[in-house]
Amino acid sequence: MSHQQSSHEQQPDSELIAEVLEQTKPAFEEAAAEETAGEETVGIESLRQQLEQAQQQAAANLDKALRTQAEMENLKKRVQKDLDDERKYGLAKFAKELLSVLDSLELGIQAASGDSPEVVKLREGSLLTVKQFESVFAKFNIETIDPLGQPFNPEFHQAMVMQPSETAEPNSVLNVFQKGYVLNGRLLRPAMVVVAKAADKPADSAKIDEQA
Repeated sequence: MSHQQSSHEQQPDSELIAEVLEQTKPAFEEAAAEETAGEETVGIESLRQQLEQAQQQAAANLDKALRTQAEMENLKKRVQKDLDDERKYGLAKFAKELLSVLDSLELGIQAASGDSPEVVKLREGSLLTVKQFESVFAKFNIETIDPLGQPFNPEFHQAMVMQPSETAEPNSVLNVFQKGYVLNGRLLRPAMVVVAKAADKPADSAKIDEQA
């Protein structure tokens, strides 16, 4: 038995354990440091993935919010337009019904051509009623279309017939059968009109023109 072995056998157990721990401490610390570094790497990658998911979700939510806002704006505009149309054109159906009454009054005035007191009184009363109609129409932005002598406009006029004329411009309104009306610029009823066209040349005149 050597002298060193003899000294170890003589050390107390506590000192021997402390010596072993001291010798193995660096190895334990290195292993702990590697484990900590690995855990930190895993934690950063997890946080990066969570951040990307959160950013994607935020972008999706923002897009959804913008779409919802745009839809709400469009809905608001549609509702406002419907309200404006109802305010402007809600009277259209009622106004059309009144037009037939006004037409009858005007036809009655045209027919009342006599000079008897009864006829004169009837004509005056009818004229006064027509003026009251016109006043009410003006109050509700109903305008009369009476295009006599004006260029024919298919947007507001309906041609009943074409008639040759030596005095009127071709494609102008020569006569108005029935007046038209618009409500706030929208057509209620087109004016029924006769449209002028160039007069036909006599056959003799045509021959003279050819000879010349």
